[in-house]
Amino acid sequence: MSERAMPGRTDGLITLGAADALWVALTADSAVPTASGAFTRSPAHARVGYVLLGGHVVATVRANGGQWSVPEVEVRRAAAELNAVGMDRQDLVRIGPFRAAPKQECNEETPLRWRRRITWELQELGGPERAARREVGRPYHLAGIDWRQILVEQTRDATQRTWWLPRAVVRLLDAAEHTETQWVQAARTRQASAAVTEPPSHPRQARDADGRQPTRPYNGELEGQLYSVLSRKPGTSRKVAGWACAVCRTAPATVLDHCHEHGYVRAPVCQSCNTQERPDHLYSNDIRVANRYTRLFHTDTDHWLRHWHRCPGCRARTTLPLPHLAAWTAHIACRSLRPTHRAPRGRKPCGVLRVSWTGSQMAPRSCLLTVTVDFCPSGEHRVLARVPYREAAERFRVWLAETSPAVAAAAGPDRLDGLPAEFRPVIADTSGEGLALF
Repeated sequence: MSERAMPGRTDGLITLGAADALWVALTADSAVPTASGAFTRSPAHARVGYVLLGGHVVATVRANGGQWSVPEVEVRRAAAELNAVGMDRQDLVRIGPFRAAPKQECNEETPLRWRRRITWELQELGGPERAARREVGRPYHLAGIDWRQILVEQTRDATQRTWWLPRAVVRLLDAAEHTETQWVQAARTRQASAAVTEPPSHPRQARDADGRQPTRPYNGELEGQLYSVLSRKPGTSRKVAGWACAVCRTAPATVLDHCHEHGYVRAPVCQSCNTQERPDHLYSNDIRVANRYTRLFHTDTDHWLRHWHRCPGCRARTTLPLPHLAAWTAHIACRSLRPTHRAPRGRKPCGVLRVSWTGSQMAPRSCLLTVTVDFCPSGEHRVLARVPYREAAERFRVWLAETSPAVAAAAGPDRLDGLPAEFRPVIADTSGEGLALF
């Protein structure tokens, strides 16, 4: 951006209009689409003291003459961070709607809460098409990101509409929401202690240069603890928010992931990673094996296996929770059985894999996994395989030793002391947002 396009520069500060132009110019080649009114259009509001750009907070300043301005260097820094984000438009995360909730008015004074804002706007304006023809004053962007350009709408059974965004954008917006929360808390702390001359003595009041509370890496501090006990302790949510996600290690953690079969805490994770690992339940004993399992069992296999085996019960049994084991059986063990059909570019796997089971892992002799194909173009394929639970678990142990020897070496009943005499029962929860803690 040339100097001529930067009117209003004063001691490193630029006007909001110039910042809008700079933001668009710097992010023109970004994989994530940005908005032209990041500083001057709702929900940005200079008077609250800051503007969100991606996961970055840019402070607003009232310059000479009462005109609102922002530091140019902070705009450039936020643009550089956004330009470094890669985005796969096929790797989607469902963002709503999950359940009926009372509508709440969203304006500049309210925090980001980006999922609520998107849900409110789409429901209020009647869908993405009408929302695109927005009224003056309506929310236009989120943290400088034009989410409408990348929103995907899907319809299940010709009735329920669902909305999806690329995983990279979900992580970015989660980071923005976390950053805003920490910035506001820091501002309140500074206001409350303005009359106090002594420096803050509590380490939790330390902030970085942007006023954010930095997240720290998770190093197994909660290993071996029961979720049912830890979730009831006051301050747990605040403690979780202080860690970085234990899987991707970049986004701030938002939820405490735990094993529903044994009840142990795995680790704090971000919303995106928590959604990625969640089985796509059709019913309580029936899941659809989506394409995202390619990442879980191929691209990032070692990270996910280590994460799942943070549960002492799964680690001692050298297995996975039943829904994950069922997905693995269909996606890996039965891969050679899946038929293919001719496609414009070679051959395409048939339909969509689905796996169901009878019984549970609590009675392994009677538990049977059934792998089927849905939506076959020719309608000729149905059941691919029926695999007993014990056989599936044994196949997984062999595959684990070949795929991730370090994880396999740390597994087994002789690798862990202090296991309970009986495993905790399965926590049956397969409805909507309840799976967010799966």
